[in-house]
Amino acid sequence: MVPADKELEVKFYLANKGNLQKTLKNLGASLVQTRTHEHNLRFDTVEGTLTSNQQVLRLRKDHANHLTYKGPNDVETGVSIRTEIEFSVDNFEKAQNFLEALGYRVSMIYEKYRTVYELSGTLITIDEMPFGDFAEIEGIDRANIENVCNQLGLIWEHRSLESYAVLFEIVKKNLNLSFRDLTFENFAGIKIDASHFALSSADAD
Repeated sequence: MVPADKELEVKFYLANKGNLQKTLKNLGASLVQTRTHEHNLRFDTVEGTLTSNQQVLRLRKDHANHLTYKGPNDVETGVSIRTEIEFSVDNFEKAQNFLEALGYRVSMIYEKYRTVYELSGTLITIDEMPFGDFAEIEGIDRANIENVCNQLGLIWEHRSLESYAVLFEIVKKNLNLSFRDLTFENFAGIKIDASHFALSSADAD
C-alpha cells in the first residue's frame, strides 16, 4: 500500500476527452466529483527556493479550500511519486494572508475544470486546462495504474510524469509566451496541440 502522504500518478494529453468519458461510462466507472472549477495560487519565496527544490506550496479553491505541500518528483518504476500533504482551511483569503505574512508570495495563478472518476480502486481525473485536456491516473502502484490505463485505451508509452507547471514552462518556451499565469483568459485564442508539450496524444495513434 502507498503511504497516505504519497501520490503515485501518470498524466496523459487527450486529443478528445469525450472518448475517454464514454469509455469510463461503458466500464461502469463511478463519478467521484462532478465538473468543478479550480482556482489555484502557487507560492514561493522571492528567491524562488521552493521551485528550485522542486517543492510546491499551493492554496486551492474549488468546492472547499485546500492547502497543499508537494515534495520533489521522483520516478519509481515509470510513474511519478511525490510526498503530498493536504488539508482543508476555512478561509481562503486568511490562508493567503497567513502565507504572505510568512514571506511567501504568489508565484503563479492557475485554473482548471476537474472531473474525477473511480475505477478498480484507481482515480481517473479529467482536467480541462487552459492549454488543453489531460487525464491523470492515480493508483497504489505501477501495475494498478498501467492496468487501468490499458482498460481505458490510453497509450502507456505516451504518458508524462511532469507537473502542469513544468508543462506550462515548456509551452511558454515553444510559443515564446511571456505571461506568468496559467489561466483561460491568457490562453484565449492560442491554438495548442500535443507537439507544444513535446508529447503525443494518449488517446490516438
